[in-house]
Amino acid sequence: MRRVSVVGNTGSGKSTLAAGLAARLGVPWLELDSIFHMRDWTPRPEQEFRAEVDAFTSGGGWVVDGNYSAVRDLVWRRADTVVWFDLPRRTVMRQLAARTLRRMATGAELWNGNKESFRFLLDRNESILHWAWTKHATYRDRYHRAAVDPVNAHLTFVRIASRADAESLLSAGAP
Repeated sequence: MRRVSVVGNTGSGKSTLAAGLAARLGVPWLELDSIFHMRDWTPRPEQEFRAEVDAFTSGGGWVVDGNYSAVRDLVWRRADTVVWFDLPRRTVMRQLAARTLRRMATGAELWNGNKESFRFLLDRNESILHWAWTKHATYRDRYHRAAVDPVNAHLTFVRIASRADAESLLSAGAP
């Protein structure tokens, strides 16, 4: 395990695990959100986004976290492992609600000057909680199908179904 894609629902723990796994493996880590969301939550143009991800994943070892279909082909073509967070919806929502409220209350900067705002909770189009609730089944189905798809036979899929699974992967450093 040297080139790892970490995927799963928003708030599942992707970035935390990815950062820890990268440190354990001694490889760089890229949080896709950090290069996709430019100032004022403006999306990076797809061609630029793909170019940055292409450059990052050209190295011999790395960890990338995020679900962006615009770059999945680049990441998975070069990856050897996909770590798939498949936590129960209630666990994801509990974690995400706590994280979101903490970030809003503290005014924590996420990427490129962007911050989560209380107004995002009221707008279904902007609410990360609404996104996570409605996308949970989509991600579960997507990654379940991907794990058995012969196109991905070169990848080892590691399903994380609990916090204990994540801790075990981090302590082992390998599937």
